[in-house]
Amino acid sequence: MCLRPFHGERGETRVGRTAPVAPRPPARGEVALYLVATPIGNMGDISARARETLAAVDLVASEDTRRTGLLLARLGIRKPQLSFHAFNEERSSSRILGLLREGRDVALVSDAGTPGVSDPGFSLVRQAIAAEVPVTMVPGPCALIAALVLSGLPSHAFTFRGFPPRSEGARRRFLECDAASPHTLIYYESPHRLGRLLRAAYAAFGDRPTAVCVELTKMFEQVRRGGLGELAETMEAEHVRGEVTVVIGGVPRRHGARPADPDAGGQACGDGRAAGRCGAGRSVRLSRERAPGRTGR
Repeated sequence: MCLRPFHGERGETRVGRTAPVAPRPPARGEVALYLVATPIGNMGDISARARETLAAVDLVASEDTRRTGLLLARLGIRKPQLSFHAFNEERSSSRILGLLREGRDVALVSDAGTPGVSDPGFSLVRQAIAAEVPVTMVPGPCALIAALVLSGLPSHAFTFRGFPPRSEGARRRFLECDAASPHTLIYYESPHRLGRLLRAAYAAFGDRPTAVCVELTKMFEQVRRGGLGELAETMEAEHVRGEVTVVIGGVPRRHGARPADPDAGGQACGDGRAAGRCGAGRSVRLSRERAPGRTGR
């Protein structure tokens, strides 16, 4: 599939517009792995580019073929799928790379949202880069970004930690590594373990401003804001359903204290322990650089 820039009547490239050219079969050298973001709950959030890309590629690699099949059917798209998830990652990655080398375009989608965020998609991206296969992104919905913005907590620097470990001891050690972080903290969690996460976070962090985001973009979306201790107590008694994202404020900066170095790794536990105690989940720190022309995303 070829995606070309749109040039105006005088030959200038118009920023923010793309050529009104129908997708066509890939020519030699144009094959690519397309990372396509899909809705996290509201079908109205599918972008025109995502729809066109899914219709144009040769194959869709899906975390859940049944769920993606329903999405494709609602879009009126019939496309072969290949299962790609944490349990067949190695085998499916080899097959996908083989198809890409044969000159076939592949779109990678997750269950919902942006592929490569808290799912095995990142490993396929790394392998494609190592194989010198072009990789491009079709951006769109992402629960962690939506929750961060809705939380009202500082967004200039934040740490995404993915899903905490399930066992109590591992979860406690996982959270202890974040206790000294000055950045806003973001976690994904199952609704069945939400109360345990909030209690463990309160024990590790003390009381901090917190937002619990449930079923974002869906009919019963709710964002509960308050102190971490209060939310741990009230939400444990509730039967929460749906996808949950928890956003917690970083450690407050004391008056006159020097700001923490945003580039220092393993700050909370020390570099030696960061890979062991803190490595139970996938952690990505995203900090906005104060430079002209940067949007902060």
